[in-house]
Amino acid sequence: MKFLTIAVLTAALLGGCASMSSPPPAKVADGVLVGPNGMTLYTFDRDVTGSGKSVCNDPCATNWPPLLAADTDKASGDYTVITRDDGKKQWAMKGKPLYYWVKDTKAGDKTGDGVQNVWHIVKP
Repeated sequence: MKFLTIAVLTAALLGGCASMSSPPPAKVADGVLVGPNGMTLYTFDRDVTGSGKSVCNDPCATNWPPLLAADTDKASGDYTVITRDDGKKQWAMKGKPLYYWVKDTKAGDKTGDGVQNVWHIVKP
């Protein structure tokens, strides 16, 4: 009976841990990837896929704010966490860092697609 009680408690504990996993950092809306705030996400051609680095820093990141991750966030599925030059964490999808566009003012805006021919909407 003692073994059964330990097994039940262990299963409950593991089940509770699984339910505490963080939600994906983005979702699909209107055919594009959006952040938790509903704003469109973009990738930058100059970021090297899988490098774990963002080359959009300083003034670039003012116009293209990164989709930031918490220090405790962990990679899951197609999503990974990279460390930016300023030490902050950023989400990447399939090895490409994710960004917002400062000129998108409301959910559903997609005004950053094709900017300078190097910024692109993320489509799942």
